[in-house]
Amino acid sequence: MRVLDTAALLHLPLPELDGFVADSQRDEIERLSPERAFALIATKLVWQPPTPDSLIRAREVAVETGDIAGLSPVDLDLLALAIELDAILVTDDYRLQNCCTAAGLKCEPVLTDGIQAKWTWYLKCVGCGAEHEGHSASQAKGDYGDCDLCGSPLKMRKK
Repeated sequence: MRVLDTAALLHLPLPELDGFVADSQRDEIERLSPERAFALIATKLVWQPPTPDSLIRAREVAVETGDIAGLSPVDLDLLALAIELDAILVTDDYRLQNCCTAAGLKCEPVLTDGIQAKWTWYLKCVGCGAEHEGHSASQAKGDYGDCDLCGSPLKMRKK
């Protein structure tokens, strides 16, 4: 059983598109490729939202790895579906692959080689170099707040 992310929906041949997809992907597909969105109607995809419990678990995993700040709501829905169904997540998104590894799920890349090692993320001050915890989604991409010690911006770094 597979859960397919948007890259898989856009790049895999139509006959290979079987599995589960998140309802929240519809708008993304229609925005990126209206023609492909129309073609997907003829596939054997099962469109469904994740359960609230699986969404909570997906968020927990993403916070644990530090990937939460780089995942979109659609990404979290896909991770939640994979957790809920104990399915293989087909994705080129390294953050999603990292979360799958942490959750004990299998993942398959679409066009890339896939993740080679598990990552852990932390926040580092660009001014004083202090390391901070508290990985959370931010309002603006790349806005992780300011250092409690010196007030300089925080940046996400990989351990």
